[in-house]
Amino acid sequence: MSEKSILDYETVELDDCDNSVVIIDQTRLPGKTEIIRLHTAQEIWDAIYLLKVRGAPAIGVSAAFGIYVLAKNIVKETGGKEENIEFEAFYEEFHNQKEYLNSARPTAVNLSWALNRMERVCLRAGREDGRSIPEILEILRREAVEIKEEDIRVCKAIGEYGLSLVKPGDGILTHCNAGQLATCKYGTATAPIYLGYERGYHFKVFADETRPLLQGARLTAYELHSAGVDVTLICDNMSAMVMKNGWINAVFVGCDRVAANGDAANKIGTSVVAAVAKHYGVPFYVCAPTSTIDFQTPSGAEIKIEQRPAEEVTEMWYKERMAPQGVKVFNPAFDVTDHELITAIVTEYGIARAPFKESLEKIRQKKLTRGFT
Repeated sequence: MSEKSILDYETVELDDCDNSVVIIDQTRLPGKTEIIRLHTAQEIWDAIYLLKVRGAPAIGVSAAFGIYVLAKNIVKETGGKEENIEFEAFYEEFHNQKEYLNSARPTAVNLSWALNRMERVCLRAGREDGRSIPEILEILRREAVEIKEEDIRVCKAIGEYGLSLVKPGDGILTHCNAGQLATCKYGTATAPIYLGYERGYHFKVFADETRPLLQGARLTAYELHSAGVDVTLICDNMSAMVMKNGWINAVFVGCDRVAANGDAANKIGTSVVAAVAKHYGVPFYVCAPTSTIDFQTPSGAEIKIEQRPAEEVTEMWYKERMAPQGVKVFNPAFDVTDHELITAIVTEYGIARAPFKESLEKIRQKKLTRGFT
């Protein structure tokens, strides 16, 4: 029997019987594959903040499963029977738990998107439809499961559109991890790579290591290599050389939030890759589920950038500290790539090009009128 690959594990799943969210602890990869169970609000919040689960889509799915688990806990903690609990009392605590989870990470819009979607379902079922608490819990469960299943369909569609932008044998550069470990299957930026691999495109992929958390090295290189993809790991500061050498035909990256004008927030260093790609005439594609497009944010200037602990730069991954004690550290988790550096934004509804304000609005209208199947 062949050894189980990292791609054979579910990134996020729900164990309804155990009332837990089940995830791969990505902080332990690639050295150890550890599956952990999250039962409490603190455990779910910590898992998101500490990057045990990361990647905008996977965070959204975890949050949806998480708030459902906590909704069941609310009922359990009352000590009463479900049918005797008043909706408004239930909803007040549900809302408090939702707001707490939403505070875990500010930049990735999928976190608030999924939690707000679950809250809308709860309110509609309780206030508008007068459903009982047991019925509301079942509706919440179904919605959380649908968010996960939808993510798989969305990533597959992004992969199909992305694949239309490249040809067999192309060299592809990616940054950070927008792969299966950041989603429930296929990934966003890696979806064209996986689909191309299945169809014999023989891409040559270059993965930035992505300092300081090394998601490109620990996660992207790991999962692509496990899948049999031709992948070469490079340091972040080598991207210009591989482009200058003519080895890169396209850059595919993910994103955590896209503003209405097409500015895209992604893992720190993405904007550097985009600027270099522009210089060398390499197309730069952002792979973005429409759930990451924030039409309420006019531009990247309004996107709140998460600041991470200094220790991630000075100490993490090193046997000994690699910076002088007391030195100041600036450690933003993300940067914003200006829309002028982006060739196209690939969504599950099609490919948006400049002017992005108009093309992204057309994508939104398509989503509103057609829905996604």
